[in-house]
Amino acid sequence: MAKVKEFSIEEKLVAVLTLQKIDSKIDEIKTLQGELPMEVKDLEDEIEGLQTRINNIDAEIESINSFIKEKTDGKKDAQDLIKKYEKQQDNVKNNREFEAINKELEMQELEVKLSDKHIKDANQELKERNAQKDATKDKMKDVEDQLKEKKAELEKIIAETDKEEKQLAKKSEIAKETVDPRLLTAYDRIRTNYHNGLGVVPIVRDSCGGCFNVIPPQRQSEIKQHKKIIVCEHCGRILVDQELNDSVTVDGK
Repeated sequence: MAKVKEFSIEEKLVAVLTLQKIDSKIDEIKTLQGELPMEVKDLEDEIEGLQTRINNIDAEIESINSFIKEKTDGKKDAQDLIKKYEKQQDNVKNNREFEAINKELEMQELEVKLSDKHIKDANQELKERNAQKDATKDKMKDVEDQLKEKKAELEKIIAETDKEEKQLAKKSEIAKETVDPRLLTAYDRIRTNYHNGLGVVPIVRDSCGGCFNVIPPQRQSEIKQHKKIIVCEHCGRILVDQELNDSVTVDGK
């Protein structure tokens, strides 16, 4: 039965440190993109909202136009009735008929005046809605220009880094296979706890390279011996000495 190779602490540290350096390079690429992906999404959402506003204004304009047509038709009907009643006034037989026709005339003349007022108010409202629509379309044009610019900027960065990012992602997956499972679990947990993604850090100027708290000399000596995995007592990151850190290099090729 074949024996499973036992890796030394130093080999385990080199493996997880290699993974960290690969993942850090991937993080650097994503940092180049910065807030652009979020900005692009926000601009796309804003355009969608502006288009919804335009659609709502169009619906209101259609409703106002229907109202104006209804009142215009009502005014025409009232004017036709006025002409009809004016002709009937010439043929009345008594005061009672005259008063009845005169009352109808007054009602239709009032209907014409009310229609004129409604049409005037509706046209004013229509003017305001069209102004709102034009302003919204201008705003949407500005946002579309911003979106085009942000997309071009993001696409340029992606085009420049896509190949390297894919190569590094593949390297990261391969590197994970060489890391001790328990150490990998700890690394992943630590890495997700910090926005800079650092789970393994070197000692820099006698301090933790992650939280910058001072590491006692005795602790530093133990870290350099590579006899056990040592984490920072303050932030929990895995610590390595500067010499080991400098000996591990990676690239995107």
